[in-house]
Amino acid sequence: MQFTKSTDYALHALIHLGLADRDENIGIKELSATLGVSDSYLSKIMSKLRQDGIVRAVPGVKGGYELARPAEMITFLDVIQVIEGRQQLFECSNSRSQQHQLFMDTGTAQSHQENPRPNECLVEKVMYGAEQQLHQYLKNHTIQFVLDEWRNGKQVGKETIKR
Repeated sequence: MQFTKSTDYALHALIHLGLADRDENIGIKELSATLGVSDSYLSKIMSKLRQDGIVRAVPGVKGGYELARPAEMITFLDVIQVIEGRQQLFECSNSRSQQHQLFMDTGTAQSHQENPRPNECLVEKVMYGAEQQLHQYLKNHTIQFVLDEWRNGKQVGKETIKR
């Protein structure tokens, strides 16, 4: 599984906005220069975040973007779902296959009682469990978490966030 560059830019843009002083918004040109991405590409990303209530657009000559809610209320999962979508990561494409039907038919009456959904894809069940753990992890990590880690000079993931 790999997230798109749009998710990467969205998360980094939010961190940059989170570092700004209160009542300070940041223009798209500054954000795009900081992130090394074109204004138009970042504008599309910011528009999605704005539509979902994660950022607020401030109009005017000195306008720009600011966080629409506190950084501790913006989870990584929120951002990923806005940018990547909310679809399930894995879908069983094998539930109608001969192999799947043979596997299901070899069960006894007892196994059908234990498994109320006899046509359930067991691979999908495992993948769904993994997806739920990933979602929980991403829900537990907020933009504020990254800001706190940066302020403390600790490591996040593989690299140290430099001041």
